[in-house]
Amino acid sequence: MAKQYYGGQAVIEGVMMRGRESMAVAVRNPQGEVVLHQEPLTAKIYTSSWGQWPFIRGLGMLWDALGLGMRALMWSGEVSAQEEEGEKVEFSGPVAWTTIAVSLIFAVGLFFLLPTLLSRWLAAIGEYNPWVDAIFEGGIRLVLFLAYLWAIGRIPEIKRVFGYHGAEHKTINAYEAGEDLTVANVRPYSVQHTRCGTSFLLYVLVISIVLFAPLTFSSVQPVWLALILRFVSRLLLVPVVAGVAYEIIRFSAAHEDKAIMRALIWPGLMLQKMTTREPDDGMLECAIAALEPVLAADGVQMKTGDEVEAALETGMEVAPAMGVVASTGD
Repeated sequence: MAKQYYGGQAVIEGVMMRGRESMAVAVRNPQGEVVLHQEPLTAKIYTSSWGQWPFIRGLGMLWDALGLGMRALMWSGEVSAQEEEGEKVEFSGPVAWTTIAVSLIFAVGLFFLLPTLLSRWLAAIGEYNPWVDAIFEGGIRLVLFLAYLWAIGRIPEIKRVFGYHGAEHKTINAYEAGEDLTVANVRPYSVQHTRCGTSFLLYVLVISIVLFAPLTFSSVQPVWLALILRFVSRLLLVPVVAGVAYEIIRFSAAHEDKAIMRALIWPGLMLQKMTTREPDDGMLECAIAALEPVLAADGVQMKTGDEVEAALETGMEVAPAMGVVASTGD
């Protein structure tokens, strides 16, 4: 059986974690409680043997973002929008899916359609060269991505999401280092992680420059047809690019003790400075609360209540007590 890598994503006022058997989302509501939602992973990408094949398993990361990630965001939005009296503000049905559809259309337009149009126009100035076209397209896409991260990182609410992103990384780093999952133990660890989705996206952008270069359709006429073919080819190749990018991340994470791998990892770690913030203890509590049931579902032995009590008696600091409300998924 392949080694299980744990990870997740930040959501609104919380963290989602995913393991082999289940996912869990821990979100702090306006009353200060950590509300926990857990559900089994039943999609074929998780349960089938082919889901762990090289270059196929990278699709799981896309599914996490578009499937689990979207649903976790919707659920966290419901919890964080609860009024003080406990009345839930619904974020589901047509409103939720319309929001997701608009977000996806915006992302496709900004990061796929716009770079394709601009690069074709820039490359046509002077003697046309398909490699110049591909480099322009990839460069424009990268600049737009960095500008987007910089812009949203200035929004106070997104800064808090980035803080939860840092909490997710710290918790995973602490777990992989063999630490007991307490706030005191998790706090010193880095907010950066080799397998972060931010690094994954950077690899996707760079790999796409090479993979898309032969597909400029410069000889196709009329021009509008060539642009449509380019746009469609980019969308269809996203799973291929994602598969290659994931394998690079997985390989580099397993060999990060080597100098050449550290050099390969470094740009992604630097980019994570834009998408992570140093979390407070409450954010760490949420990340720990999300990871613990995921580990338990996979049969990972966790510290018991008696062990926590013994640690307290010896003066070891542990996570402060927190109200946790359990919620089961569909």
